[in-house]
Amino acid sequence: MPGHTENEVTIDAPLDLVWDVTNDLDHWPQLFSEYASVEVMEREGNRTVFRLTMYPDENGRVWSWVSERVADRSALTVTARRIETGPFQYMNIRWEYEETPRGVRMRWTQDFAMKPDAPVDDEWMTANINRNSPIQMDLIRNKIEQRARLGRDSKDAAAPASAV
Repeated sequence: MPGHTENEVTIDAPLDLVWDVTNDLDHWPQLFSEYASVEVMEREGNRTVFRLTMYPDENGRVWSWVSERVADRSALTVTARRIETGPFQYMNIRWEYEETPRGVRMRWTQDFAMKPDAPVDDEWMTANINRNSPIQMDLIRNKIEQRARLGRDSKDAAAPASAV
């Protein structure tokens, strides 16, 4: 059975701030703790093709891949898929944003399957994503809520975290 995960966090900040910060790919290395770099390869309208490179894992291996991401601001959704799939047969991610009385609910849904010769199976990857996504979401929530408390407007929010 293919892998499927759903994780969410509520961020106590304005929707524009949450949207702008989480969709500013150029600053993802400052937003996420797992990404060493991002290289934007192509931008066309709401579509971006980019390479993400992670920090070395516990075995010293550096993981990197190319993804395509399409943001739909009016629907408050982003869809992404890996173009260079690496150990995955496929990897599709959907980000959804929803304003609630407590803040903006950001939800990540990931559907994937590992290749038969991948070093891990679907079950292992599902557990790994479900372990790591809440960590990354908490980091994102904390950084955005800090910016909101400082009263930064959404235009300035895309600045690197070090500028806060």
